[in-house]
Amino acid sequence: MPKKRSGGGLSSTQQAAKFLGVSVLAGAVMAGIALPAVGALGLAAKGSVESFDELPANLKTPPLSQRTTILDADGGQIATVYSRDRTVVNLKDISPYMQKAIVAIEDSRFYEHGAVDLKGVLRALNKNARSGEVSEGASTLTQQYVKNVFVEEAGDDPTKVAQATQQTLGRKIRELKYAIQVEEELGKKKILENYLNITFFGQQAYGIEAAAQRYFSKPAKDLNLQESALLAGLVQSPSRYDPVNDEAEATKRRNTVIQRMAEVGDISREQAAEAARTPLGLKVSKPENGCITAVNDASFFCDYVREVFLNDPVFGKTKEDRARIWNQGGLTIRTTLSPQAQGSVHDSLDDHVDKSDSVAAAVTLVEPGTGKILGMGQSKPFGYGKDETEINYSVDHSMGGSNYGFPTGSTFKPFVAAAALEEGRPVTQEYSSPYEMPYPDPVQTCSGKPWMNGGGETVPNESESEVGPYRLKEAMALSVNTYFVQMVADIGLCPVVKMTDGLHVVQGNGDKLPEVPAVSLGSKGISPLTMASAYAAFASRGMYCTPVAIESITQKIGNRQKSLEVPKSTCSRAMSEKTADTVNTLLQGVVDSGTGQEAGLTDRANAGKTGTTDERKNAWFVGYTPNLSGAVWVGSASQQVKMVGITIGGVPHAKVYGGSVPGPIWRDAMTGALSGKESPSFNLVDIPDADRGDGEGGGDRNDDGDNGDGGDGGLIGGLIGGGNGNGNGGGGTEPDPGFSIPEGFIQGQGNGPGGRR
Repeated sequence: MPKKRSGGGLSSTQQAAKFLGVSVLAGAVMAGIALPAVGALGLAAKGSVESFDELPANLKTPPLSQRTTILDADGGQIATVYSRDRTVVNLKDISPYMQKAIVAIEDSRFYEHGAVDLKGVLRALNKNARSGEVSEGASTLTQQYVKNVFVEEAGDDPTKVAQATQQTLGRKIRELKYAIQVEEELGKKKILENYLNITFFGQQAYGIEAAAQRYFSKPAKDLNLQESALLAGLVQSPSRYDPVNDEAEATKRRNTVIQRMAEVGDISREQAAEAARTPLGLKVSKPENGCITAVNDASFFCDYVREVFLNDPVFGKTKEDRARIWNQGGLTIRTTLSPQAQGSVHDSLDDHVDKSDSVAAAVTLVEPGTGKILGMGQSKPFGYGKDETEINYSVDHSMGGSNYGFPTGSTFKPFVAAAALEEGRPVTQEYSSPYEMPYPDPVQTCSGKPWMNGGGETVPNESESEVGPYRLKEAMALSVNTYFVQMVADIGLCPVVKMTDGLHVVQGNGDKLPEVPAVSLGSKGISPLTMASAYAAFASRGMYCTPVAIESITQKIGNRQKSLEVPKSTCSRAMSEKTADTVNTLLQGVVDSGTGQEAGLTDRANAGKTGTTDERKNAWFVGYTPNLSGAVWVGSASQQVKMVGITIGGVPHAKVYGGSVPGPIWRDAMTGALSGKESPSFNLVDIPDADRGDGEGGGDRNDDGDNGDGGDGGLIGGLIGGGNGNGNGGGGTEPDPGFSIPEGFIQGQGNGPGGRR
C-alpha cells in the first residue's frame, strides 16, 4: 500500500501521477486559458510536478466571517453589523432540495469523483477545443470551495482578492493540491456543507442561510424546490442572474437548474415542469447592516460599543488584532442599554429638539455604583445626509466624539465644592463674593509654581445684584462666580485636580484639565458621558465607577461558541461619604429653589446643576437621583451658534438657559427611565441658612430666575453683564467686556469659558 505523507496527502508518486494525468489539463481549462492539449502537457514537462509537490500540505481555513448581533440589556436586538452577512448552519439545517440543486448545476458527478473530475475535464477540454474558446469549465465543488477559502482569507483587501481569483495556472495548481487534501480529510457531506456556507449569493448575502433570508425571508431548511433552484443558479454569476434586478434572466437560470435536476434524476419530469411554471415568489428582506439601522435612536450607543471593542486591549493586544476579530464577526454582544431608559431618551429628545434645528442636544444616562450606560442619544440622527452626523456628541474624541467635548459652564462648580469640603472647609464657608473682582493670586498649583494674575484680569458675577458675602449653599444655588474663584484661591488648584482625577474628568480630547483658576467656571470641553459618570459618584456617596457598555460577548466560530472576556467597571472612592452627602444636599437645593427648578423631578429625590457658557454657545443640565445620573448638553457642535433669539423644537427662546432647555430634556428623559423604579432617598446633611441682615448686601434676590434658571445673561460664561435673576424678562443688558481674559482661559473649538447657570 502506498505510503501517505505526514500532511495527510498522497505520496509523491501518487501526486505526480494524478497531477500529470489530470491536474494540468484541468488547470488550463478551468483557469480560462484556451491552451491546446499539447501546450498543456508541455507545461507539465517544465517542472510543474516539483512545484506542486513543494506546496504546503495543509490548507489554512480561516473561520468564516459572520454577522454580529448587538443586544440591549433585556436581550432585544439593537442592530446587526457585519463585513459579510453570513450565518453558518449545519447541513441538516439546509433543505435537501438546496443540496441537490447546487450539486446538479455545479458538479453533478460530485459523489462519484475525487477532487478532480477527469471525465468533466476531458469533456470540457474537447468542447472548448472544438469551439475555439473557453465555453465550459470543469471545476468540481471541492475546487470551488478551495477557491472560496482563498477569497475569504483575502477579506476586503482588493489586492489579495485579485491574487486569490487571478486566472493563472499557478493558482489552479494550488487549488488542485488543496482540493485533494480537502477530499481526503473532510468527506463529501462536510465539503458540501462548507461550500454552501462560504459561497456568495449576491445582495450582500454570504452562505445559504443569509441568501434564504435575503431573497425569501425564511431559513435555509425551509426552501422548496423552485426557491432552491433559483439560489443554486445564482452562484455562477450573482449579478447577472440577480432576481431583484432582472426577474426574466433569473427565471431562465432557475429553470435551467430545475431541468438539470430532472436530467440527473433528482426530481421527476412532472415535478420539473410544475416548478418551472411557478413564479419566483420573492419575499426580499432589505439588508440591514450597521449601527445606522439601530432601533430607538441607539445608533450612537451601538457605535460606541464598536469603538470600545476596537480600543480595549481586553479584546486583543493590537488594534489590528481587535479589528480582525470584529470583522470576523459571529459575535453576540449583550450590552448595558436599558430599553426603557433608551426609549425615554429618544422620546424626550424628539419632544424638545428637532433634527433640523441649528443646534443639537445629547443625553447620556449612567447607573451610579455600577457605571452601566443605560441610555445614550442625540437629536441629530446617525447618518451622512443633511441634519445627520457620524459624530457621537456624548463621548470623547477617541471614541468617535467631538474634537474637544463642550465647555460645561457652572456644572463644573460642584467639583470645586467637593474639593474644598475634602480639604476641610466647612459647608458654611463664606467668602466676600463681590459683584466683580480681580482673579486673586497667588493660587497654588500641583507643580509648586503658583498661578499669578499678571494681567490684572477680573471676573464678575451674573448680575450686579449678586453681591456677597455668600455661604456655599446660596452660592451654589445662585451659581455665584466670584465665590468659586475665591474658593479656588483659598484651597489652591491641586485639590481640584485631585478631585477631578478621582472622578476621571478629562477634556474631550483626552488631555488633563489645566491648572488655571478659570477652569472652576467650566471653561474646558468635556463630554456628557464624562459628566454623567462624575455626577454618578455624588449619587453613590463618593464611589466613582468607570462607565461600561458591554455585559457579555459570545463568539460563534463555525458551529462552536465561546465566551469572550469583557471590560469590567472599576470602582474607587473619589471622596468621602460626608462630602458626597453634602454635595447632594447642596445640589438638591439647585432644583428645589435655585437655577434648576424647571428640571426638577416631583416624585423622587433629585439633585443637579445648570450651566451656560460664553455667548450661550452651550447649555447644560447635569443631575441625578440616588439610582440614575444623567447629563444633557445643548449647543452647536461647531461652536458657532449663539443661542440668543433662537427657536429650538418649535419653541422660541430670547436666550437659552441651562434650566430652560437642557433642564426639561433631562426631566423628561429621567422621568421615563425611572418610571416604575424604586425611589430611594439621599443621605442629606443639615446646612444652616445664612443670616443675611439688611446691611449684608445682595438686595432682593428672586431664586426663581427666568423659568427657573436665574438671571443667566452676559458673555464669557456669565462673566460680563447679564440678567438680574428676576425672571419674566427682567434680564438686563450685556455691556461691552470690561476686563481682559486670562491666559489659558479659552480652549477648545474656539469657545470661551462657562460660569453661567
